Amino acid sequence: MRRLQAWIERLAEGRYAVQALFALAVAESIFFPIPVDVLLIALCVAKPPRSFLFATVCTVGSVLGGFFGYQVGAWLWYDGTGQFSRLALFFLDVIPGFSDHTFQVVQTLYREYDFVAVFAAGFTPLPYKVFTITAGVFNISLPVFMLASLISRAGRFFLVGALFHFFGARIKAFLDKYLEILSIAFLVLLIGGFFLLEYLF
Repeated sequence: MRRLQAWIERLAEGRYAVQALFALAVAESIFFPIPVDVLLIALCVAKPPRSFLFATVCTVGSVLGGFFGYQVGAWLWYDGTGQFSRLALFFLDVIPGFSDHTFQVVQTLYREYDFVAVFAAGFTPLPYKVFTITAGVFNISLPVFMLASLISRAGRFFLVGALFHFFGARIKAFLDKYLEILSIAFLVLLIGGFFLLEYLF
């Protein structure tokens, strides 16, 4: 974990750190399994005064990625015969969080709570990418989807940015001291988000 921390900190201090943050934010909203928060936190630790800039980059990239994910669901999820496309089968077989059961669960949530469902996925450890693609599959109102994504993603990332902007040094000392415990807790939350969709609904 210490080596991983050192690698992320080097990336955060690198020349293309902001571009990497943007790219990861886009990818996480479509297919990438690791939350963009990992790099966001590393950048905020390295340069607390720029935390709000990093939160903005994260928000823009994530919402843009959500829009692309929506288009994947709307246009590429089924083939001409109404069956799962090859891309859909790849997601269902390879990408964590995607399954037939998950899609049925999310469809049920969208029928009653479209805005709330997107907001919850954008702000909590629930896998946001599952909701971006399924929003397109189930033809959720695009303006509602984009508004919920913007509010939830901005709320999540700017909360992180604000904490580091105002309390950067103290938070860094805390992270350095409790890195292993926090890493385990983060992993539990990540797995818990997938578990919640797959088994509890």
